[in-house]
Amino acid sequence: MVRINKEDMYTGMGIVRAVPGPVFSIAAFAGGMALKDMGPEMQVLGIIIGSIAIFLPSALLVLFFFPIWNNLKKYAAVYRSLEGINAAVVGIMIGSTFYILKDISLYEAKAISAMNLGVILGTFLLLCYTKVPAPVIVGVCLLLGYFWY
Repeated sequence: MVRINKEDMYTGMGIVRAVPGPVFSIAAFAGGMALKDMGPEMQVLGIIIGSIAIFLPSALLVLFFFPIWNNLKKYAAVYRSLEGINAAVVGIMIGSTFYILKDISLYEAKAISAMNLGVILGTFLLLCYTKVPAPVIVGVCLLLGYFWY
């Protein structure tokens, strides 16, 4: 089994936030990183496999399920279940955010903890109260990480 180390995964997650379609981008990135030790040809093959593997199920679902979707969404049970699915997805995203944050030092009395907390709060405030584009914020955070560490 091939694994991607934590630092590479964090880098990929940060980079794909600046690109439209982050789910497809992170799948291609993960496919390429999983096969990076096998040479550039295999890395490109991993990127292609990752892209197809993440895109194909949703494409097939749209092609085969969309024609009957208008008939199904008229039923209250289907409509309500979609609300529940949406709530579950939001819960999973919040849980995964806290799982990723577990390795980030925030509460210790160190300069790095203050920097981490400042970047998290600053990013949140910029996204909520300004019109600074997300790719610019990601780029600034990448530069901060490059020069700080």
